[in-house]
Amino acid sequence: MVTLNRSMGLDVGSRTVGVAISDPMGWTAQGLETIQIDEEKGELGLDRLLELVDVYQVTTLVIGLPKNMDNSIGQRAEASMAYGEAVKQRLPHCQIIYQDERLTTSQAERMLIEEGNVSRKKRKQVIDKLAAVMILQNYLDTPH
Repeated sequence: MVTLNRSMGLDVGSRTVGVAISDPMGWTAQGLETIQIDEEKGELGLDRLLELVDVYQVTTLVIGLPKNMDNSIGQRAEASMAYGEAVKQRLPHCQIIYQDERLTTSQAERMLIEEGNVSRKKRKQVIDKLAAVMILQNYLDTPH
């Protein structure tokens, strides 16, 4: 039996977490879903995340780290790292990797706007998932 080593990409926001998954060979990233969360209330959607990790046999979680343009760690990057720590508590067998994600959300939005036929409402529904795809694909494309 072949053991898969799939990676999952996460774009963590204060209200949603975009989720992407690698193909079984680890070459490409595909968008999976957007998990609704409430960061202020501590509702992090971890039960759903654990289900996805189990279903897809994920061994590596790649969490976007939205550094400031000067490479410093700001409030959103700290929130992403706190999310990673919460995930690590529940999934100690998974490797957690932080991937610099500066500008991925704006790149994702620009892609959707250039597509031309994606309404503002629809963009809001898919932007986090697309950002997660970009985070994961950047990780997959980097030698490690």
